[in-house]
Amino acid sequence: MKKTVTLIVPCYNEEESLPIFYDAVCDVAKGLENYEFDLLMVNDGSKDGTLRVMRELAKKDARVRYLSFSRNFGKEAAMYAGLCNAKGDYTAVMDADMQDPPSLLPQMLEILESGEYDSVATRRVSREGEPPIRSFFARLFYKIINRISDADVVDGARDFRLMKREMVEAIVSMCEYNRFSKGIFGWIGFRTYWLPFKNVERVAGETKWSFWKLFKYSIDGIVNFSQAPLSIASYTGMLFTVLSFLAMLFVIVRKLIFGDPVAGWASMVCIMLFIGGIQLLCIGIVGQYLSKTYLEVKRRPHYIIGETNDESARRIG
Repeated sequence: MKKTVTLIVPCYNEEESLPIFYDAVCDVAKGLENYEFDLLMVNDGSKDGTLRVMRELAKKDARVRYLSFSRNFGKEAAMYAGLCNAKGDYTAVMDADMQDPPSLLPQMLEILESGEYDSVATRRVSREGEPPIRSFFARLFYKIINRISDADVVDGARDFRLMKREMVEAIVSMCEYNRFSKGIFGWIGFRTYWLPFKNVERVAGETKWSFWKLFKYSIDGIVNFSQAPLSIASYTGMLFTVLSFLAMLFVIVRKLIFGDPVAGWASMVCIMLFIGGIQLLCIGIVGQYLSKTYLEVKRRPHYIIGETNDESARRIG
């Protein structure tokens, strides 16, 4: 009996690259006769003709299912919607821009079939074509989050991974609103094989991830999977409390022994501004966690599907 492989493809303005991706997947599927492929494309509120392309592919190929959001909910919501509606024995998350090469699928399936691993994840071993400053901050992020959290996030890790059904169900059970999939993949555990590959540039279109968006995404990842920033804020507060107490003792002793008045208003203003900045930083850190809690307790859905060709799809989740 053939096993089914569901390929989840989050799409945002991928009108140009989606047909290229589809053709590449079909070529790979022809060489894997023991598997049936199920292409689940998720339109994340695209503003171009991505939905039209999905409709056309679904008409000519029964293996293609599509979910179209009522608006843009973000890639994390698109991946979650795909995982909630995946039906395959194996499930993979892939980008439509060909930066996740479909040619790796046969090797990934072979590794999973060995029975030694529950998932095969990919990681880039090179960042050719990427701005040096972006590569530097990316590596710095991986070092920081692995030091301050329980999530095992490998340097260069992609969202592209092939998983067994048990692992998919574990991910879906984590229904938190503030999602950081790289951290979730590492947090739930399971036996993972890391498959290295060289960086591949987009086949068409432009990246949707600006430096600012990546920065905000990294902050979300740190806040979602670590309480270290809160601890740093607390320790900083205690440190400055001790320093201020020592400073007061110094001023009192100096006055009693030498009779010198407290001079230097400029230095005092600088110190006040510095401490005020630290206080605002700590309040901001607390505010980040409070805002995440606020979003969680409202229990709003991660996504809303406005159109789909799958009648059994979970339209709100």
